[in-house]
Amino acid sequence: IGFGARIIEKGEPKYLNSPETPLFHKGTELYGLYEAIQHDKQPSRLVIVEGYMDVIALAQYGIRYAVATLGTATSSEQLQRLFRASKEIICCFDGDAAGQKAARRALENALPIMQADWRLRFLFLPEGDDPDSLIREQGLEHFKQLLDHTTSLSEQLLNYAAEQSPLLDTEGRARIADWLYPLIDKMPNTELKSAIKA
Repeated sequence: IGFGARIIEKGEPKYLNSPETPLFHKGTELYGLYEAIQHDKQPSRLVIVEGYMDVIALAQYGIRYAVATLGTATSSEQLQRLFRASKEIICCFDGDAAGQKAARRALENALPIMQADWRLRFLFLPEGDDPDSLIREQGLEHFKQLLDHTTSLSEQLLNYAAEQSPLLDTEGRARIADWLYPLIDKMPNTELKSAIKA
């Protein structure tokens, strides 16, 4: 349906894809999803990473359940496709500012579609590392341990809320609530929404 490429040296754009067509929409496609489902029809988890090379490196080391967006933010449509395949999705992003921004967009795009039995979790790698470099340097078992110790959607939402105000006085709590409640209100009316709002 299309082609994708990643620049080898420094430069922009880092990723280059075919133009949008009636068959190819970057915001709905996921690199490696077909292969992940071919390997396991009902994977217990799927891992979203930032680049094609991360998917390839993880597969070489035996992690056959990684997928990548096509150089775009993780969209609601992509998350819905992933949750149809698995109940647990882990966003595994670099620890730099771009990774933090990507995770925040993924979280915001997930909120309107989240169901009570879906688990969206977050893993931030040390700054300067990506899944490709980390699994090559630290090995498969270390990477799997990281995947087993991730941050839940509700925890990550509270982490972002805490960034809105370092103060826990009345005004600080009000600023946090002003930022947090409109996001929670986007969620479907499920037990998950009730639990987070409490």
